[in-house]
Amino acid sequence: MTELHQLTALAQREAIARGDLSSRELTSHYLSRIEEINPGLGSFVTVTGELAMQEASAADKRRSSSAAGTLPVLHGMPLAHKDLTDIAGVTTSLGTAALPPVIATSDSPLVAILRRAGAISLGKTQVPEFGLSCHSENDIAPAARNPLDPSLSPGGSSGGSAAAVASGMIPFAPGSDGGGSVRIPASATGLIGLKPNRGRIPALSGQADLGQLVVAGPLARTTADAALLLDAMVDAPNYRATSAAPAPSSFLDAALQAVGAFRIGASTLSPFASAFEITLDPEARAAYEKGIEALISAGHDVVDTALTYDTRYHEAFQTVWTASLATAPIPPGTERLLTPLSRTMRRRALSSSAADLVTAIDILRQFEQDTIAQYSAYDFILTPALGQTPRPIGWYTSEDGDTDYLRQCQYSPFTSMVNVCGLPAIALPTLTTAAGLSMGIQLIGRPSAEAQLLAVSAQLELAASPGDTSAP
Repeated sequence: MTELHQLTALAQREAIARGDLSSRELTSHYLSRIEEINPGLGSFVTVTGELAMQEASAADKRRSSSAAGTLPVLHGMPLAHKDLTDIAGVTTSLGTAALPPVIATSDSPLVAILRRAGAISLGKTQVPEFGLSCHSENDIAPAARNPLDPSLSPGGSSGGSAAAVASGMIPFAPGSDGGGSVRIPASATGLIGLKPNRGRIPALSGQADLGQLVVAGPLARTTADAALLLDAMVDAPNYRATSAAPAPSSFLDAALQAVGAFRIGASTLSPFASAFEITLDPEARAAYEKGIEALISAGHDVVDTALTYDTRYHEAFQTVWTASLATAPIPPGTERLLTPLSRTMRRRALSSSAADLVTAIDILRQFEQDTIAQYSAYDFILTPALGQTPRPIGWYTSEDGDTDYLRQCQYSPFTSMVNVCGLPAIALPTLTTAAGLSMGIQLIGRPSAEAQLLAVSAQLELAASPGDTSAP
């Protein structure tokens, strides 16, 4: 018998819309899963069960009194938010011991958008300090762990959310991605993770932060579920001065139709290679090669491409990526409570001059132009999703800040460049290792090509498991 959490999010939504399933029943099921599973995985740092059940009851009342077809797109669907995001009445910690946790007085824009879409939040998920890292460990709560092997990290910074989705504690989740923070944990836990185009989503659009890096994106077990959540995330007025091209009528339709044949340039070159030794684990190489085979079998033209990247990328990216630490409101005497990475990068940011920062931004903007010009010869660029298999808990944080940063670049050498360029990209699994871990590929699209990325992801998904309508 299929349990509720084994159904896809799309199937759950349709069951609620038909009246075959109540939001209270679904919410209660997931809260029970959290109570059972979360102690071993550390996915949730805050569970708002009572509030969630109240909202589920209200959703059921709305359904009973609403006309067919008038319910919002995520009506009655549970999810969770990273502990970097404000939810009214719920504590936000930012994953740091250096600042006191604060009870939010209002919803952040992303939370408000998804609340209007009918979603019900079950709580807050684990993150690294300030969301900086590609793991999900901090000094204030147990580390998030990988459901495929709890001794390993689920990645970050959306690692708590990814672990919750992969273990069936929620059907899907919004994440945020400033250098790979959706795609990295998706790859580590066997999920679909989509980074939208800069400006696509009104909240966390990649246009408000200094480097124009951070965007919100979906984490899900299937491509259609990711597309469903993306539709909800974009369904709000977008008043940004610049933005992505107009969205299609439905990203879900693009995923369900799964059409298109494309020319894909394949590359294992990282822009960090000029500064660090970047090598692929055998499992990362095998997943990449299996991805190439799957794409060719699906009718795509995959060719090797000789890319080049500005050798100044590493220093420029680190300067811009950590610049906000210089203005973080750390109270006097509490800097010692920062993690080694944050402490090291904050000192570096405080010692940088305005000229240093302007120079770094100029380098990244030129990098964006040069890289997009190279990528434009192809419909997509294919890279490995990760350079290494998921790392053990404590692997990053046991050393000094610079070692932490080096290890992050070697683990995820292909993601941050996509944020710098503002392009859409998707991470999807292609290989299960002998140890039961998931490894995959990343497809980088042309500007505003999320629908095409979802279509190709769905093609590979269908080829891997034809006719399967449930999630594992």
